[in-house]
Amino acid sequence: MRIFASLIAALVLTATPALADFEPVREESTFRSLVDGRELTRFGIRLEVLPEGEITGRGFGMNVAGMWEWRDGYFCRTLEFGQSGDPYNCQLVLRDGNTLRFISDQGKGDQADLRLR
Repeated sequence: MRIFASLIAALVLTATPALADFEPVREESTFRSLVDGRELTRFGIRLEVLPEGEITGRGFGMNVAGMWEWRDGYFCRTLEFGQSGDPYNCQLVLRDGNTLRFISDQGKGDQADLRLR
């Protein structure tokens, strides 16, 4: 789990747009319309956030699966990858064009930028 998180953190900390360019995604319906039928991608990561509350895809050669829900304005999810996992966490979602920024711990933690394709 920590290796996967470290790889994502290393990618996130390089070449991310300024926060001022991002706008919060506050409504579940807006989030759903953004991810519907699209993949979230970043070097080595391809994920789908499905309408039924599932997350599927691959990250750095490992299968990724999880569950998600929209709660009180946050994207809340669990993830499993390889033999590891990432516990339930509610994340602030921001948008800049076709980039979604997920910030863990309700906007107070680590961040990851993923492109909508």
